[in-house]
Amino acid sequence: MAEITITDRDGGVHRVNAREGVSLMETLREFDYGVAAICGGMCSCATCHIYIDSAWAEKLPAPMSDERDLLTELSHYRENSRLSCQVEITQALSGLKVTIAEDE
Repeated sequence: MAEITITDRDGGVHRVNAREGVSLMETLREFDYGVAAICGGMCSCATCHIYIDSAWAEKLPAPMSDERDLLTELSHYRENSRLSCQVEITQALSGLKVTIAEDE
């Protein structure tokens, strides 16, 4: 398990244990923190949009072109934006901090 700190849309901070080998999106859906994840993790809807804490941004693999294309079209896009369906939980991500992005 990897401990992840999640800030929800209301500013509430939650520390959770995320299962390794699944996407961050799955963890966010399990805990019901406001991530719709309509496409189920297929990188086609951007309803799992999050912001990665700046201290962690460089520790994640760079987004692939399809993720980057979706993100840059969002009105709430930031340099630290990611789709949580594209972030796989590993032990190396223990301590990761994310904020759930505003609804589009």
